[in-house]
Amino acid sequence: MAGTNESIVNAFISQSVVKSEMDGGFITKLVVAMLTTLFSVYINCIMLYSLKSKRVFKESPRYILFAHMLFNDSIHLILTSLFYALAVAFLKLAKAVCSLILFLSTTTFLNAPLNLAVMSLERYVAIHFPLRHAEIATQKRTYIAICFVWLFGCVNILTDIILAAVMDPNFFYMQMYCSREQIFIKPWQLDLYNGCNVFYFVSVTVIIIFTYISIMITARSMSSNKDSANKAHRTVLLHLIQLGLCLTSFVYGSIERALYLMAGGDTALFKHLRYLNFLIVLILPRCLSPLIYGLRDDAVRPLFKYYFCYRSTKAGH
Repeated sequence: MAGTNESIVNAFISQSVVKSEMDGGFITKLVVAMLTTLFSVYINCIMLYSLKSKRVFKESPRYILFAHMLFNDSIHLILTSLFYALAVAFLKLAKAVCSLILFLSTTTFLNAPLNLAVMSLERYVAIHFPLRHAEIATQKRTYIAICFVWLFGCVNILTDIILAAVMDPNFFYMQMYCSREQIFIKPWQLDLYNGCNVFYFVSVTVIIIFTYISIMITARSMSSNKDSANKAHRTVLLHLIQLGLCLTSFVYGSIERALYLMAGGDTALFKHLRYLNFLIVLILPRCLSPLIYGLRDDAVRPLFKYYFCYRSTKAGH
């Protein structure tokens, strides 16, 4: 993973940004990107409403963490689309406003893999300590774990913002193109940022692989409750796939540079390729991950189908 890869926060404000003309094709692309994001957020909101409708979902650590994933990914999708719109329109923001958006975008980006690690550990406890699961994975401890996810997710970007505000007396008034690089004061900050990202994702990968192998071994050795172990095994495997989808954001910068070379100086071709890169690498994985996880759950799927398909029909009568 290259250290210079841009994160989703600055994906569309790179060294080779070319201003797009406000033609029909550009507007169509913008509409497609925005509608894809809004539809995904709408799906997530229906799932969140479904989880809120039953008490068991609100008390179960597994579903609390799933609800947090839906909420986190919805915020991230909205902010990613906002950065896209700002970048292609070449709009400037006050540095303080940009820093707030960057804070939320970067934090939600890192929250996703950290939340997957906590979800995998919860499944690990459920299988290896079934009699103590309710005692260990309590509702209160789940919310504490979510607080730590946000703490670890925000510490690096928060440090950069505070440093920028202290070093720059005009921080709250200066206008800027909104990107992560704009708040870097020292060169080592970029290295620290990339290093922290690598550390987080490697740690989460190790945790998920450990829980996956451990649950798989348990599933093979258990004579009773084997179905539950197999379900947990498939769930953790899904978490590993979701982590892979999160990791695609890290390779966005490398793919964009490869596309620029592939275009061979053809500006129009490069803009089309970069748009597809944005849609496929940054947007679609975040749209698919919660949807796949939610629809495979036997408890969530019927409620989701009811609120998505039937409730509006019933209300019309």
